[in-house]
Amino acid sequence: MSTFAGVVLFLGVLAYAMLGGADFGAGFWDLTAGGAERGRRPRHLVDESLAPVCEANHVWLIFILVMLWTGFPTAFAAIMTTLFVPLGLAALGMVLRGSGFAFRKVMVRTDQQRVTGAAFAASSVMTPFFLGTVAGGIASGRVPTRGHGDPVTSWVNPTSLLGGVLAVLTCAFVAAVFLTAEARRRDDPDLEVWFRRRALGAAVVTGAVALAGIGILRADSPRLFDELLRRGLPLVILSAACGLASVLLLRRAAPRLLQALAVTAVAAIVAGWGVAQYPYLLGTHLTITQAAAPRPTLWALTIVAALALVLVVPAMGLLFVLAQRGSLESH
Repeated sequence: MSTFAGVVLFLGVLAYAMLGGADFGAGFWDLTAGGAERGRRPRHLVDESLAPVCEANHVWLIFILVMLWTGFPTAFAAIMTTLFVPLGLAALGMVLRGSGFAFRKVMVRTDQQRVTGAAFAASSVMTPFFLGTVAGGIASGRVPTRGHGDPVTSWVNPTSLLGGVLAVLTCAFVAAVFLTAEARRRDDPDLEVWFRRRALGAAVVTGAVALAGIGILRADSPRLFDELLRRGLPLVILSAACGLASVLLLRRAAPRLLQALAVTAVAAIVAGWGVAQYPYLLGTHLTITQAAAPRPTLWALTIVAALALVLVVPAMGLLFVLAQRGSLESH
């Protein structure tokens, strides 16, 4: 039961990384689109693409939190009392991002639009960075079982900083691929070229950082490094292959194929991390079984989670299908 609950928890992490990551990455391109006139059309596409699904993806974050604090309370307490600084900053980023995205649509003065737009764009980079540092702190074993670890070095360390940078870059890459496909669907060749070039650039930079990260993980998180080259290697290869394929097919592949390849590239590398860390929930010292709640709690949580997924997954699927077909654009 504990392993099953851990798998369900990690499926929520995967969903948030894939779907929420694309949203955060769109904010990265909003931030770097340029001045008001030059960046007007890319930002307009970002707005229209994000509006139907922007906040819906946070349902996966709520799912993760409920699964973690109910199914693995020891790990939840340890993470929250150790990594409260980056988690607090990530939460602040989510609030600023949502409010900035909403308010910049209703502001009429240019200076107000710039402030709210900047809040949305900057927090879209800030949030995945701090979430990435949290993942790095957990993976590198810097969260003690009893919690109350060092509030600075637990997330300001080589593995965490690598995780934060890679989180931002992978979000940017996925979003650029999605927006390239969206521009193609809308028959806008200029925007398609604009985002395609940025997808290629993001892919190159992400690959370079990932290669440099090999040395960082080997020195700072040797167990994670070793397991990524053993159990996680097929997933790492799959991620690289899908990322490369999405780049090579950017000019001619169907939009949905491009999106599927980009999402699979992110999902595979996140899954590789999970496989490499198993059976530990925290670094190398707290296993999933040790951290799990009593069996009756896990049974109740599993039933509730299954009911929630039965309700949420079809609704989310319908939302994305309608958004991809352009059925929500008039609203």
